[in-house]
Amino acid sequence: MQLSRREFMSKTLFATSAATFLSSSAGSEPKPSARATTASSRSSASKYRVQFGTSTYSYWHFLRKKVPIETVIEKACALELDGIEVLHRQMTEESAPYLQKLKRLAFINGLDLYALSIHQNFVSPDADRRQAQIDHTLHCIDLAHELGIPSIRLNSGRWGTIRSFDELMAKQGIEPPLPGYTEDDAFKWVIGATEKCLPRAEKAGVILALENHWGLTRNAEGVLRIVNAIRSPWLRVTMDTGNFLEAPYDDLEKLAPHAVLVHAKTYFGGGVWYTLDLDYNRIARILRKVNYTGYVSLEYEGKEDADSGVKKSFDLLRKTLIPRAGKATRRTARQKKK
Repeated sequence: MQLSRREFMSKTLFATSAATFLSSSAGSEPKPSARATTASSRSSASKYRVQFGTSTYSYWHFLRKKVPIETVIEKACALELDGIEVLHRQMTEESAPYLQKLKRLAFINGLDLYALSIHQNFVSPDADRRQAQIDHTLHCIDLAHELGIPSIRLNSGRWGTIRSFDELMAKQGIEPPLPGYTEDDAFKWVIGATEKCLPRAEKAGVILALENHWGLTRNAEGVLRIVNAIRSPWLRVTMDTGNFLEAPYDDLEKLAPHAVLVHAKTYFGGGVWYTLDLDYNRIARILRKVNYTGYVSLEYEGKEDADSGVKKSFDLLRKTLIPRAGKATRRTARQKKK
């Protein structure tokens, strides 16, 4: 009789060879997880593989009452996910016991903590304000290190000339610069601030993954302008499928080679701010083309109840993003003929 994931993990943790087993089980032990399914079905000629996780944000859209991260860990385990992304603003505290509790809960539930999603805004002519945001980012790098998390989601920030986020979305993320300044000024501030964070990131072993978000990074050109100006292995890209509101696939193609994390947006029941009809079969082709080998992290933004919406989301993502064995076999056969 096949054990459930929870039973399997509980029994294994008491075995003397637990650590060795856990490090190798993804490739050798057949179980109904996305990781095992992907490993068994992908083409030997391709490195493409994905692991599935959810941001804790999927269960909490900045509402007054926070959904505990501990609850999301339990839900992710029940869904047979590989890990979770922690939204910093969703943490109820930052004490050492709390951080170690999260790390312990994730491990005993068989989950990675693979990303810490944080917010900062480097777009300001005020050097003191930029330094405060740099200090916040350095603090979050230390938090990620303490949690054993290898990446943080980085924002560039925006002008703030449009106060209401609802209005910003209505204008498709475009806002005018502050009077007397240009976007060139803003890029200079962001590049300089990011460079000041990189030594700490390298020392901690935490990748800064710049997301296509809003403001300067609302298109691929903005993201790559920052990444290419710095050219550090510790600055890469979080590719968000739902943050390009116009012609998303062209921009996703441009970011995919630089991505170390993919945010997958879904909108069951209609979106909280907007709804996109994303073609995940097409997105899968984009990821396979660059042999993407990282996490696909769900950011569910639908109005439908999170428990059902998140489950439907992973049904969709597993169906579209995991290569089907038949297609992989035919592709391998064609390559051998060549």
